[in-house]
Amino acid sequence: MDAIQHQTSAGGAEPVAQRGASLWADARRRLARDRWAMLCLGIIAFYVLLALGGAMYEALAAPEGGIPTFEETINFDQSYRPPSLDSLRNLLGTDWAGRSVLLKTVLGAKVSLTVGLMSNLIAVPLGLMLGAAAGYFGRRTDAVIVWLYSTMASVPGIVLLIAMKYAFKNVTFLGLNLGGIHGLYIALGVTAWVGTCRYVRAEVMKVRELEYVLAARAVGRGNVMILLRHVLPNVLHLGIISFSLGVVGAITAEVTLSYLGLGVEVGMPSWGTMIDGARMELHAGRWWELASAVGAMFLLVLALNIFGDRLRDALDPRLKNV
Repeated sequence: MDAIQHQTSAGGAEPVAQRGASLWADARRRLARDRWAMLCLGIIAFYVLLALGGAMYEALAAPEGGIPTFEETINFDQSYRPPSLDSLRNLLGTDWAGRSVLLKTVLGAKVSLTVGLMSNLIAVPLGLMLGAAAGYFGRRTDAVIVWLYSTMASVPGIVLLIAMKYAFKNVTFLGLNLGGIHGLYIALGVTAWVGTCRYVRAEVMKVRELEYVLAARAVGRGNVMILLRHVLPNVLHLGIISFSLGVVGAITAEVTLSYLGLGVEVGMPSWGTMIDGARMELHAGRWWELASAVGAMFLLVLALNIFGDRLRDALDPRLKNV
């Protein structure tokens, strides 16, 4: 009988593989019973549908075609129309150029969610790999990685982002303009892995001393195989939690940088550019564009934060019987 596949827990009650499967099953059941988690998941799904709708609009819109592009919706005769129910276009009012604030909000949702997803597809795997390497190998590998993330953590995140955006300003790579949204993905991704790395490192330092890992070493399994097959699956839940909460940080950073003029390309609608463009209109009583952008961002960030917290609780084996 294989010593690794059938290694039991300290109590000898069940195999590790079965214990891992039951952990995920318990997490799904806990989430399904959590009304707040399901409500927030529904809100997140609604925003995803909005983002998909925005992506479809951009894909179908064409200059002088049946569906006007965002730039072609400019109509100065409709400038600063307050919210009304007379048409879907004016549901959230219009901006200074007569463009629909509802359309800008939907397109802004697409930008924010895309930034959140793409940047965390860089940050979370990077944090998982570096954290696992530091925690498992220790010694010099651990010292170098700890020094690296300690150095990055000592610099304010917004300062790093601004510095990287300026560095990417006139850079083109593989036909992509890194001074725009693609550079934002990279800048957020390479600065947001520190938290994931810390949590994974601490967990791996505990996992590497468990019996099934020691058994794998005893039968001659290589370090890479042990990491991929026995260690990483046991810390994967930390990556999932970091991803869900990291999207919040990425969205907030995108809005902040766009507000400062360092985020998305000029002319691309986002919540940050909406806030920047509408803040000077408050003195004239034109509140609807600012309220739409802030309200949309607030609801999404709140839902992601609550869902991330509930997901963390559901995946915590210490709360299994709570």
